[in-house]
Amino acid sequence: MLKPGLVSVSFRTLSCEEIVRIAASAGLEGIEWGGDVHVPPDNIENALRVAEMTHKAGLLVAAYGSYYRLGSYGTDYKKEFEKVLSTACALGAPTIRIWAGTSASADVAENERERLVQEARKLAEMAKEKDITIAFECHRNTLTDCRASALRLMHETGMPNLRMYWQPNECYDFAENSLALADLLPYAVNIHVFNWPEPGLRLPLSDGFDEWSAYFDTLEKDNVDRWCMLEFMPDDNPASLPREALTLKELLGMR
Repeated sequence: MLKPGLVSVSFRTLSCEEIVRIAASAGLEGIEWGGDVHVPPDNIENALRVAEMTHKAGLLVAAYGSYYRLGSYGTDYKKEFEKVLSTACALGAPTIRIWAGTSASADVAENERERLVQEARKLAEMAKEKDITIAFECHRNTLTDCRASALRLMHETGMPNLRMYWQPNECYDFAENSLALADLLPYAVNIHVFNWPEPGLRLPLSDGFDEWSAYFDTLEKDNVDRWCMLEFMPDDNPASLPREALTLKELLGMR
């Protein structure tokens, strides 16, 4: 089943209480809580508070959107990730989103790539003890910036709880994004939903209705539960959330 949700970083200036209120009001079912503003790592009391208010509103915690980046912490990476992991546990998040490095895949030397892969595998081992999945953000300037590198990363890491997010890359056309989704479908746990047909151009989701309908057709082929979460508004305005949520629910309701 594909479930509609919201990424909290869509509205970084709003409080957690406001995020919960507008998500519930828009008829969404869950929230991916971001680790940069709303639920910073290693603040367990805040994570517990946010989890409670989320559940009280009838919503689920879809994921913890951390900003942990592979290769950024040297030999202290386990210590740094432990902060993220403990916060995710307090939040009750089934998935932790991380970033696959800090450079475009084409610029990463083979020995550095191998170090990043080994770090990711160690994080997955740590998360497995808590029954949590680690999922890579699908984004430019990381090892997931194109389908070939992202698919290779999945093969290199090769662990059941190391997965992928997916989102259309605004630098590629619909055909290439469709191929990427088809290739990465076995590894995709959560989807970030927006309509950015090219860099710098944000449009309402309804303007990309046909494209997203096709993406969702692909996502339903394996009958796996996934969160499909609105990330950012075309105008960054919270007042646009009901309209975007309605389009998302219409897309999901067609299936």
